[in-house]
Amino acid sequence: MNSFDEIKKFLREYDGPKVRLMEVCGTHTASIASNGIPSMLSDNIRLISGPGCPVCVTVTAYIDKLVELAMNPDNTIVSFGDLLRVRGSAKSLSDAKAEGADVRMVYSPSQILDMAAEDKNRTYIFAAVGFETTAPVYALLLEEAERRNISNVKLLTSLKTMPEVIRWVIGSRTDETPIDGFLAPGHVCAVMGADMFRDIAAESSIPFVVSGFEGPQILASIYELVKLRGKGVVENLYQTVVTPKGNVKAQKMMDRYFEPCDASWRGMGKITGSGLILRAQYSSRDAGSDGLDVDAAGNGCRCASVLTGAISPTGCPLFGKTCTPRDPHGACMVSQEGSCYNWFISGRTR
Repeated sequence: MNSFDEIKKFLREYDGPKVRLMEVCGTHTASIASNGIPSMLSDNIRLISGPGCPVCVTVTAYIDKLVELAMNPDNTIVSFGDLLRVRGSAKSLSDAKAEGADVRMVYSPSQILDMAAEDKNRTYIFAAVGFETTAPVYALLLEEAERRNISNVKLLTSLKTMPEVIRWVIGSRTDETPIDGFLAPGHVCAVMGADMFRDIAAESSIPFVVSGFEGPQILASIYELVKLRGKGVVENLYQTVVTPKGNVKAQKMMDRYFEPCDASWRGMGKITGSGLILRAQYSSRDAGSDGLDVDAAGNGCRCASVLTGAISPTGCPLFGKTCTPRDPHGACMVSQEGSCYNWFISGRTR
């Protein structure tokens, strides 16, 4: 590969065919914004955010179920912070907490175990949202709960997997809005391996480049994608972390507790085989995850269109006006991995 200065010069001066590249990882979205990467690119290279923010792709039915469970005085809902402010069809977990529900924010799922062990008369429910990256963590949580005989811990899952949603995104494009390359998610590939995208690349003749998260790593990956345009290959530029086959031990842990299922995505509907749900033998640990398919987001929010790359955040009439990080209307402005949030805080315009 060329030197970093040569890569920057190439990307800045590129005057070839227009190239549309999609990232499908919320951490990439945040890093692209914080490093000002769009301003370093030619107008002929466009970056598009896809469905890579786990909170953002979660449908309102899931939030509504969490709120319902939270309002039961015998339950405690435990969650990461981003999810608390995401509204369902009527209210958010923060609203439920304000009404007296026991809703707690944690930084690690394992914190729920000590809570539950100290108060066995309550049911502690973790809001298990995420991709292949976090599924092994939830599996470890259940393994530890079993080992410690803590029976009052459950999960409400909204776990998504990447391959089938990528196929959906590719199939939804038109000749006027193609995707010419994917910045493959480094965290997901660390678990599942770079090879997870080889079949899709070959089927679609679209390149995938596995990228790290620092600014120079992302620029190098964009450079590779531009060079590989039209070739159905996978390149791994994050070899310090990602191997072809991934973390086999984590995969086995995930497979022990979860099985594939159809999953509903905000803006995309139900996609066959794109989710994970607890296996039948662990159904006693499930707080009611099946059938949460309705997505009733209203109020003019275009988060669903942003997630599919149909529009940029500035294409939403609410963006930066009535919808800001201080007063968000949709999940894409709530989450720090959301496209709208990152466009707003960075002042990004293209």
